[in-house]
Amino acid sequence: RRALKSLLDSLIPGLLDPQARDLALQVQWWPLKGLGLETPFPVAVVGQGPPLLMLHGFDSSFLEFRRLAPLLADRFQLFIPDLFGFGFSPRPPQAAYGPEAVLRHLDALMAHLDADGSIGVIGASMGGAVAVELARRQPDRIHQLLLLAPAGLTGRPMPVPPLLDRLGAWFLGRPGVRRGLCRQAFADPDGQVGPPEEQIASLHLQCPGWAEALAAFARSGGFAGCGEPLPPQPLHVIWGADDRILRAPLKQAAESLLQHPAETFEACGHLPHIDQPQRVADRCLELLGS
Repeated sequence: RRALKSLLDSLIPGLLDPQARDLALQVQWWPLKGLGLETPFPVAVVGQGPPLLMLHGFDSSFLEFRRLAPLLADRFQLFIPDLFGFGFSPRPPQAAYGPEAVLRHLDALMAHLDADGSIGVIGASMGGAVAVELARRQPDRIHQLLLLAPAGLTGRPMPVPPLLDRLGAWFLGRPGVRRGLCRQAFADPDGQVGPPEEQIASLHLQCPGWAEALAAFARSGGFAGCGEPLPPQPLHVIWGADDRILRAPLKQAAESLLQHPAETFEACGHLPHIDQPQRVADRCLELLGS
């Protein structure tokens, strides 16, 4: 805990995005039971009101919600963890990394929540698949889902072979690759992406064990086919019309599973909560506010 907390604390003053700096200052370190690990885990806790769990995407961190959190904090108490093996989460060398480990961590986090009644969940990109899996595991605790450009609802797990997994992690760690992926996620990269966005996209790579945990997650095959069957809770999906990561065939395959048509935001890429945070907040208040 001390090493990761010290690392995050040392990075906060240098954050170029003031909203990211404000959110990082709200991180608490929670001891979670049942994981067989003594290391506490980071959770940003913001606001007052009904509990709302927010789950980030692949190779990202809680900072992904820096623009959305301030717009919801007056109506909800937000719990924004780093998923196990991602962000600033501890990465013990002896731990397993894959979907089941991510979900066990969230089971423990849900058990730790001091919250009466049920919880709403927002899942972004891979976090959408995680949210769906978690809703099936915890039907009595989760009452509604809002999925933002969800990835992993369809398809099959595709484990990456040994050696290629480490090569992939090395590739994703290259500065030029990080910049390119960051730009690809936005609808208007020339107008929306600058040093603050590029900094946040790569900040967590400084955590010990980042490459090893990412390679192990790749070997697991990751989250795929998570939408079959959909959980019983009400579920709403928002796509970005200019999403260059989830292209039309992937959207169409996912929409074939949905009971209600997905909503499309124009002038929006793979990150609706960053591209258009106010529209996402308005929809969240409408769907989850009750």
